[in-house]
Amino acid sequence: MQSDIDPRSLIGRKAFDLKGAKIGTVDEVYLDDATGEPEWAAVRTGLFGRDAFVPLEPSRVVDDALHVPYVRALIRDAPDFGVGRHLSPEQELQLYHHYGLALPAPDPPPPAGSPADEGLGTVNGSGG
Repeated sequence: MQSDIDPRSLIGRKAFDLKGAKIGTVDEVYLDDATGEPEWAAVRTGLFGRDAFVPLEPSRVVDDALHVPYVRALIRDAPDFGVGRHLSPEQELQLYHHYGLALPAPDPPPPAGSPADEGLGTVNGSGG
């Protein structure tokens, strides 16, 4: 996604598919646990519809709308996890598979001699 866009500004924007068909309105934005970068948007797909998760990379904001490079049918068939809750690593993995996206690289191991290497442990987030 364009790095100069504030993820909060996406909420309420219209979302369009690859062919320019309206798919709905951005309801929520989910950030990656590890990086804090916006990773997924939940798009309300109709008045009585549900929220479909769409990847923000490689989506783009053009003319005040979110343009998602996938067809409407694929977006509407995305796994339904509900909104307002944290995406688990398993749910995020399902979304990566659904959209045919390459999985993100795992966090590199800590350098030798770091506190994590000495058994003190660290907390690693692994997804939106």
